[in-house]
Amino acid sequence: MNEQLELLIDMGRHYAETQDIEVTMGRALERITELMDVDGGALFVLEGGMDDGQLVCHASHGPVDIRGLSIPAGKGIVGRTVANNASETVWDAQNDPSFDKNLDKEHNFTTRSILSAPLSVKDECLGAIEVVNKSGGDGLFVAEDLQLLEALAASAALAISNARMAADVADKEVMRRELDRAGEIQRGLLPPPGDDESSIAGVNHPARVVSGDFYDFFTLYDGRIAFTLADVSGKGMNAALLMAKTASLFRCLGKEDLRPGRLLQRINAEVCETSMRGMFVTMVAGVYDPKTGRLVLANAGHEPPLLHTPDDDFLALEASAPPVGIPPELTGGGPVAEEVHHLDGGALYIFTDGATEGYIAPGEELGADGFQDMIRSGGAKGLSPQARINAIANRLSGASEALRDDVTVLVIDDAKALQERKKRADYDFEHDQQRAAPEMESPVEGPLCTLSVPARATSLKLIRQAVSNTALSCGFNNEVSQDLVLAVDEACQNVVRHAYGGREDGDMNIEIRLDASNYVVLIRDFAPAVDVSKIKPRALDDIRPGGLGVHFIREVMDDVQHMPPPDGQGNLLLLKKAI
Repeated sequence: MNEQLELLIDMGRHYAETQDIEVTMGRALERITELMDVDGGALFVLEGGMDDGQLVCHASHGPVDIRGLSIPAGKGIVGRTVANNASETVWDAQNDPSFDKNLDKEHNFTTRSILSAPLSVKDECLGAIEVVNKSGGDGLFVAEDLQLLEALAASAALAISNARMAADVADKEVMRRELDRAGEIQRGLLPPPGDDESSIAGVNHPARVVSGDFYDFFTLYDGRIAFTLADVSGKGMNAALLMAKTASLFRCLGKEDLRPGRLLQRINAEVCETSMRGMFVTMVAGVYDPKTGRLVLANAGHEPPLLHTPDDDFLALEASAPPVGIPPELTGGGPVAEEVHHLDGGALYIFTDGATEGYIAPGEELGADGFQDMIRSGGAKGLSPQARINAIANRLSGASEALRDDVTVLVIDDAKALQERKKRADYDFEHDQQRAAPEMESPVEGPLCTLSVPARATSLKLIRQAVSNTALSCGFNNEVSQDLVLAVDEACQNVVRHAYGGREDGDMNIEIRLDASNYVVLIRDFAPAVDVSKIKPRALDDIRPGGLGVHFIREVMDDVQHMPPPDGQGNLLLLKKAI
């Protein structure tokens, strides 16, 4: 008993000092062979199951070092010991049918007798210890030797089991810290919470440390807001990694491609190249213009967003395409269809199924009706958009110890923007009329408007207003008018950024006219002449910044031509759209 206790204490102390179970097992085996007065011994650990596992020698002591030797589970005398979870005494090893003589021949060693005992903890066999060739007497093992080896093997098995549990605890702690760090990184990818004046706000409560949901929004150069909300299939680290990739793609590509339907198409192409088999992302993307209340939306397989009208009605906006991550060859490819809505003081709510399927009480889901009631309640209380969705997420998170699924909600609320539009309406109309209307003609063939402005970013607002007014007066609807505004704006930005290289001492002239039922815009600058042959749209699958504005201009306009200036100075661009 003293030998067992000393062995267990020594193994525990040694492992605590080294944290190396291999070295500890070797030290224990050395002590066992000394106590039993044998020629040598080996300690085998079962790796895998009995059906397809291996018995691997992790420690060896004596004239032959067999560390690393691997035999199929259940084979040989040691395999028999493990399979039966019972000790074996072999007095004549050379004549035992399970004994493999090849190892003796290889090392010029003779195994006469073997004693083998299982390493067992609570009926679980971890492996076995074998000792060979009793040194004293007739060289044969007796019952007392077997009892001693079984006792020592039990002590060794307990030490190995404790070391494994300690290693598992350490590994889990490392994993927990890594997950906590991953969660921090994910939260850093989300935009900061909105204040009471924000038109757009989001919230994300993960069910686990990391989340497969995300939302994002950012302001574009012209004041519009690009936004998205998505839900990755599955949970855990795989979903979190795909979430991070998709979020990064949206932020990178979303600043270059202003069409949400085409943006989802490009994200899908990127995700399909590297996503794990069977994983996909349901995703909504859109662009909201606070100056007009116009919202363009594309839905790739996501829960229908809810449009909350000023009349307190709810309209569900169904998905028009499969999720991101489905190969284009299976879906036909092409951009995701877009819908245009005018919020007119209403709000759009985008959410994951964790919101509507979350519990507000044990066994009681919030549901679609409950979700709408909470929206109404928050609005009635005068809560800001951020406070409104926080209240929903907090109620779901506080209803039980653990969320069933991630809860993510994004809201675009047009109420405050509508008030601002009404305040500015009269002033903006009079102000712009004073600056642009003196040269504005009725929509008959001929000039509609001419402007001569500094080639600076601050001049673009006046140009956009002039294009919007003239396009609407020519009979274009709101959607086409806004596209024309963006196309002309993109062309003028190219003048500011590229033709003049950001200098603020240049000028540009804008002429808008009707010509044979065509809406024509002439953009003239006085910068050095550009090489027209080098102005080419970049491939859509090239995700580097820049170069996509040319694609957009050509898509909106029916005709785009670089014309020779009348006096040979500068550059002249003609944009034409049939009415």
